[in-house]
Amino acid sequence: MSLRPGTVFLADCPARLAIEIISSKWAVVTLFALSEGPLRHGDLVDLIGGVSRKVLTQTLRRLQEHGLVDRQVFAEAPPRVEYSLTELGQTLKEPIIALTTWARVNGEAVVGSFEEAEGA
Repeated sequence: MSLRPGTVFLADCPARLAIEIISSKWAVVTLFALSEGPLRHGDLVDLIGGVSRKVLTQTLRRLQEHGLVDRQVFAEAPPRVEYSLTELGQTLKEPIIALTTWARVNGEAVVGSFEEAEGA
């Protein structure tokens, strides 16, 4: 398949799949949270803030299904479960950090433009 600018987002294109997988705000935030190392579900809820346990569970399952997150169950009583980035998930660290940096630098301008458009 050609990756000419006009065809990069065709239905069967890997770029479209990648954007679909991480298009959820919770997916990107979860991947970013796991970029520093393994975390338990409750720790992720506390770290992320604003996400319900149910939505976080759904997000983690989706990321796991796509090979970006690993779920490890430890044989303890009670069972301990940790989530971490897979090798494939690790490859998203740099783009997510770049996106985070962009948001820090440009966030106020984006909010200002949005508020200006709403007031028009």
